[in-house]
Amino acid sequence: MPTRTRFTIWRPLATAAVTLLLAAFLTPATASAAGTARTRESLPRYSYADAVREAVWVDTGLDGDGDGDGRTDRVAVDIVRPREPAAQGRKVPVIMDASPYYSCCGRGNESQKKTYDADGHVVQMPLFYDNYFVPRGYAVVGVDLAGTNRSDGCVDVGGRSDVLSAKAVVDWLNGRARAYTTRTGTERARATWTDGRTGMIGKSWDGTIANGVAATGVRGLRTIVPISAISSWYDYYFQQGAPLYDSGPEWLSDYVDSPEARARCAAVQQRLVDGAPRTGDLTALWAERDYVKDAAKVRASVFLVHGMQDLNVRTKHLGQWWDALADHGVRRKIWLSQTGHVDPFDFRRAAWVDTLHRWFDHELLGYDNGVDREPMADVERHPDQWVTSATWPPRGTTATTLRPAPGGEAGVGTLGLRRAPGTETFTDDPALDETDWAAHLDRSTPEKAGFLTAPLTRDLRLAGSPSVTVTATPTTATAHLSAVLVDVGPDTIRDYAASGEGITTLTDHTCWGASTPGDSACFKEAAAKTADVGATVVSRGWADLGTSGNPGHGVPLTPGRAYTLTVDLAATDHVVPKGHRLALVVAGTDRDLIDPPADRPTLTLDLARTSARVPLVGGPAAFAHATSGKHPAAPFAPTGVADPRTAPRVP
Repeated sequence: MPTRTRFTIWRPLATAAVTLLLAAFLTPATASAAGTARTRESLPRYSYADAVREAVWVDTGLDGDGDGDGRTDRVAVDIVRPREPAAQGRKVPVIMDASPYYSCCGRGNESQKKTYDADGHVVQMPLFYDNYFVPRGYAVVGVDLAGTNRSDGCVDVGGRSDVLSAKAVVDWLNGRARAYTTRTGTERARATWTDGRTGMIGKSWDGTIANGVAATGVRGLRTIVPISAISSWYDYYFQQGAPLYDSGPEWLSDYVDSPEARARCAAVQQRLVDGAPRTGDLTALWAERDYVKDAAKVRASVFLVHGMQDLNVRTKHLGQWWDALADHGVRRKIWLSQTGHVDPFDFRRAAWVDTLHRWFDHELLGYDNGVDREPMADVERHPDQWVTSATWPPRGTTATTLRPAPGGEAGVGTLGLRRAPGTETFTDDPALDETDWAAHLDRSTPEKAGFLTAPLTRDLRLAGSPSVTVTATPTTATAHLSAVLVDVGPDTIRDYAASGEGITTLTDHTCWGASTPGDSACFKEAAAKTADVGATVVSRGWADLGTSGNPGHGVPLTPGRAYTLTVDLAATDHVVPKGHRLALVVAGTDRDLIDPPADRPTLTLDLARTSARVPLVGGPAAFAHATSGKHPAAPFAPTGVADPRTAPRVP
C-alpha cells in the first residue's frame, strides 16, 4: 500500500535535504541557535533506531490500595529518548502521556498497546509522538497510571491516585521525587538526561490527567495539550443531577485495572460506589475530581482540542475549563472540530502534526517560531474547511437573551428578543431524542416545545457556552429537562452519530517520523464521513428539575408547583446561515444521552419566565439585524444524523 513521508507532504525534498545538511555541520549549541534564527523548528538530527529505551518506577508517596504494608506505590514509566544529547552532555525536554489504556485497551485509532522486549524495555510506544519527536531532540515518556499495566496502586478515576501518580513523574523529572530501576528494588534511577521541562498530552482520560496535573500547579510542567478531555468528573457522569450513564466510576475503574489490581482494589472500588451515589448529589468525591475549581493554580500553557459533537466527553467540559483558565490569565490555544470523540491526528493530520511540532518547540525549547502570535482558535466550519479567530470567543461576542413566545399551534412557537406571556406543555417520552424533536419542529407533537426564529436575513454566529433558564410546573415528583439549540436548514456535516464519529478509516498509510521493526511511524489515513441533513443540533444540556433549589442536592418535586432552573448548555462555535432558522427545544428525556426520571411527567412552561442566553457575535444587534426583513426560508426537511448512539462510558 502507498506510503508518504512527512516531507513529501510538507515541503519539497530539496529544502528538507538542505536544512538537514546544514544541521549536520553545526555544533549542538549553534544548531539550537540556528533552529531559532533560521529554521525555527527542531530537526530530525538524532537516531530513532539507537534511541535509549528504559523503564523506571517512580514512587508516588501514596499507598493507593490502603493495604497498610508500609510500602508506597510505584508507577511504571517507559522512556524513549535520543542517545546523542546525553553523550554530548546536553539535556532534553519531555513529552509525556500518562494513560490507563496502555495494556487494557490501546491508544489511537488503531488501538495500539505498549509492547516490550525480553528486558522489559518498551518496543512499541503507542501513537506517533516518539517516532516523530525523539529524532527532534525530545524524550517521550509513557506513564502507566496507578493500578494499570505495570504500576502499583489502584485506579481511582480522576482522584488523588490518578493525578498524583502522574504528578510524581513530573516531580521526578525535575529532581523532586524518587524512582527505581525495578518495581520492587532499591537501586535509584535519576533523570539526569532531562532539563525537566515537560509537556503533557493525551486524548480523553489521558488529556484529563493532563488537566488534573496542571491544576496542582506543579513546577516544570510547561504546557498541556488535552484532547477531548474531562475538566470535572461529576460532569462526566451527571449534568445538574441528571444521570448521563447507568453506572458510576467504579465500572470504569474495574474496566482499566490490571488483573492484579482488580484482585486487591476492592476497597477502592467500594469507596467509588459510596462516594458517587446515583442520586446525582455533589459529594466530596466529586469535589476532589473537579479541576475547574483549581484553575488559578495552573502555570502551564494550554492547547485545547475538542469535537463540538462529542457525546462522550461533552463540550461542557471544554467550555467551563476554557472560561476558568481565561479568568486566571492562562495562555491558551484551541481547535474545535465538527467531529465527535476523535483525535486531530485522524481529522486534520498534516496541520495537526505541524502545529503540535511548533507548539512544543515554542513551549519546551523556547523557539520564537510565531506560533504564539497566530490566531487563538481554529474552527471547522464545514467538513475539512477551517476558519480562524484571533481570540475565542471572538471579540464582540455578547450573551444575548432570546425569549420564546406562543405560535399558531401548541408546541410550535417563536423565538425573539421580546418577552411574551403564555404557556407550553409537553410530556416526557423516554423513547425519543433530540433528533426526533428536531425532525418535528414545524408541527405540534406532545413530547416537546419548540420555538423558532424567522428565516435569517444574515448569518448569525454563536461562540461560547449558552444556557437556558426554564420555569416549569411538573405533574410528578421527579422530572428531567433537556434544552437543545438547533440550526434548521440544509447542510452537509460530519456524521458524528456514525461509528467513526465523523471519520472513515482508510487503508492507505502515511508516515510521521522514523520507524523500527517493532514501532512503525506509519498510520492508517482517515477521511471525513459526512451526512446531508436538514437540521443540526448546535448545543445541548440537561438537568434534574429537583436541583433547582440546590445544584448539589436534588429533592422530590411538589406536583403543581413552579420551579425555575438554569440549564448549562455545551460550548459551541456555529454559524446559522442566512435563510436558516435558529430553534430552541425544551423537552424531557434525551434518549441514550440521559437516563429517564422515575416518573413520566407532564411539564408546563411559563414562557414569560423562560429564556435562552446565547453568546452571539455582535450581540442583540446582530440578532435583530439577522431576523429583520424577509428572506425565503430554507425548505423544511429537517432530517438529521442518525439517532445518537448509546453514550460510551469510556473517556
